Amino acid sequence: METKRLVFVGVGGQGNLLASRLLGEAALAAGIPVVVSEIHGMAQRGGIVESAVLIGNVTSPIVSGAEADVLIGFEPIETLRSMGKCNADSLVITNLSPLPPFTVSIGQGKYPKVDEAVQLIQKKVKKKVIALNGSALAAEAGNPLSLNMVMLGALIGSGAVPITPEDMKKTISSSTKKAFLESNIKAFDLGMASAK
Repeated sequence: METKRLVFVGVGGQGNLLASRLLGEAALAAGIPVVVSEIHGMAQRGGIVESAVLIGNVTSPIVSGAEADVLIGFEPIETLRSMGKCNADSLVITNLSPLPPFTVSIGQGKYPKVDEAVQLIQKKVKKKVIALNGSALAAEAGNPLSLNMVMLGALIGSGAVPITPEDMKKTISSSTKKAFLESNIKAFDLGMASAK
């Protein structure tokens, strides 16, 4: 089986750790070997949160520089900051909705223009960059907190991993709160459609 190295990055509270865990569970349920790791950093203070999912016959949970096959960014500037994990053949899936850090909120910093960040991302990789307003799609699904489901949907819709939409939805159904199931599945479907 071909090894796939995926890196999820975002800001604390966006749900990227849950997304990577669900992807790992879906892989296990499908009989695919997988390793999942996470780095919380300053998550509780709105800082960066990074996790990795390695699919295939791997022994280390580490994705070194230029090794990521896929980078899934929940916040555009965090996506740009993590581009060192990518190479020219990496696929990048990024949310376009900014979540400025505290320093910007109090006037001690300036948030870069999102379109300029996306241009820099596109220069680094030759493969397709999937850039979507995941936050707007989550709101459309009826739950602004379902950004992680939108991003999972975009990943599965991209065809970059050997996990079917049906297998992913089974995992979402069994491993997330029932009160949010309908909006989670809708968000997943919206993300999947946006990747095609």
